[in-house]
Amino acid sequence: MSQKAETVESTGAGGPEIEIRGLHKSFGDNEVLRGIDLEVARGEVVCVIGPSGSGKSTLLRCVNLLEEPSAGQVFVGGTEVTDLDVDIDAVRRRIGMVFQQFNLFPHVNVTENLTLPQRRVLRRNKSRAAAVARENLERVGLSDKADAYPAQLSGGQQQRVAIARALSMGPEVMLFDEPTSALDPELVGEVLAVMRLLAAEGMTMMVVTHEMSFAREVADRVVFMDGGVIVEQGPAAQVVGAPQHERTRNFLTRILDPAATDKPGSDAAADDSGTDKT
Repeated sequence: MSQKAETVESTGAGGPEIEIRGLHKSFGDNEVLRGIDLEVARGEVVCVIGPSGSGKSTLLRCVNLLEEPSAGQVFVGGTEVTDLDVDIDAVRRRIGMVFQQFNLFPHVNVTENLTLPQRRVLRRNKSRAAAVARENLERVGLSDKADAYPAQLSGGQQQRVAIARALSMGPEVMLFDEPTSALDPELVGEVLAVMRLLAAEGMTMMVVTHEMSFAREVADRVVFMDGGVIVEQGPAAQVVGAPQHERTRNFLTRILDPAATDKPGSDAAADDSGTDKT
């Protein structure tokens, strides 16, 4: 971690890769984000944790304008994403996103899942797109599945294909929205291993996750959100291992030792009664 932290400090000197200023987002009368300020340095891995309904996924989706903020500014690589005159398609080409669901095209094979977006969005020719696809399938350990169809793959393999597809677009930033939440427990490790590899390569990453061991091991910084605000943030060892805020402690106790807090009426159970995931 110390070597990675040095990399983050040196590469971030020219300004943050992601900068969020005063971000608000409402859905009708429901204010999901309430004035978020956050920076992510180039090469930094930031894990965002918190209960359901805390605004984690909405925050992530505002970074590439899948959700339009109600107020505030978002910058990626120095370009203001929230500027009304911005070429949002050009900005999005610099941002890879991996969702909970794999969103693969079921009617084409793995290689075509990786080459079609390259050819249509980046205008790469067929041979170049195929070469990039092969490179990224090898990167996620799925070279032998190039001709397989999504239905022939396990959930973990499908998610790794989704990561390879995002990487094939040459992003400078990767956003992960609970990438392991739809997987059986025994398949989680293979996806996290790919994400560890990307972190080691210096990819800038924002990761919404409930995988606390991954956050503690890989993240340079952990951000804990609740009620649409950032409650606490800091080095992973501090926030996950020795949180300063009582709300953070209650959440982590529930996540790390659910048997101890599942009794009806317990403080932690009452604290973590989130509604729909945002």
